[in-house]
Amino acid sequence: MGSISAPESGESMIRIGIDLGGTKIEAIAMDPAGAIIDRRRIPAPQTYRGCLEAITGLVAAIERAHGGGCRIGIGHPGSISPATGLMRNANSTWLNGEPFAGDVETALNRPVRLANDADCFTLSEAVDGAGEGAGIVFGIILGTGVGGGIAIDGKLLRGAQGIAGEWGHNPLPWPNESDQPSAACWCGQSNCHETWLSGPGMARDHASRNGGDLDAAGIFAAAGTGDTAARHSVALHSDRLARGIASVLNILDADVVVLGGGVSNAPGLAQRAAARLPAYLFSDTIRTRIVTHRHGDSSGVRGAAWLWPAEAP
Repeated sequence: MGSISAPESGESMIRIGIDLGGTKIEAIAMDPAGAIIDRRRIPAPQTYRGCLEAITGLVAAIERAHGGGCRIGIGHPGSISPATGLMRNANSTWLNGEPFAGDVETALNRPVRLANDADCFTLSEAVDGAGEGAGIVFGIILGTGVGGGIAIDGKLLRGAQGIAGEWGHNPLPWPNESDQPSAACWCGQSNCHETWLSGPGMARDHASRNGGDLDAAGIFAAAGTGDTAARHSVALHSDRLARGIASVLNILDADVVVLGGGVSNAPGLAQRAAARLPAYLFSDTIRTRIVTHRHGDSSGVRGAAWLWPAEAP
């Protein structure tokens, strides 16, 4: 695998954002004002070396079109251990245990900024998305898994372990009789937010009570037509989401909670969670706004580019 020439001082102010997904890799070029001027997407190789080569190829193609010396940010699954520098907890399992940060910087011959994909979503929505101008933004990903990130004054909060915002693997708070049967999580614990609030978690819960094989989108659609069982499942999901958000707000007290991921596109989800929030939040007033993302599926790759702010040296 070849490397790219190192950028020189005073070169391009264009930022490249890369979203390293399990099935696709997306790259954008962003101009100094934050406008996307190029977008490319390729299937994600299912090997570590293949991913490095794909990233290098995307950067080379964009720099051929827009000039060299671009700043590069990458959003990735999992997180990088501050102790070992190795990737961990990525659902793209071929990344786990690898020195991804060092290898990608070597391949691209320059410093690269990296963050978890949920952090990138949060940063995008905090800088110029649904949380723009807010002091504290808590970004939530509700998809095949559940993740999160925290931005304060438009900058990511990383944390001592590099896991700030990972509420998906905290237990669902204030459990009641509806939160049965207990659900095992791949992380080794049980009844994590992910086991109830993710798309597969919602589908599992609905099937355990009603049978059938509806996925989350199907449950929301059936609820929209008046299906009683589906409406009950939607109500349970909204209440659980409100409980989870309240447990975070009781510590973080965020100004805005931004919902992202496939499940977040269900009509009325943010409004239903906000309506249930007073039952659980330890406050007599609620100023926190629960909103849906502004940038949709583009938030992750945009946030990767925003890892280099406009004023970065």
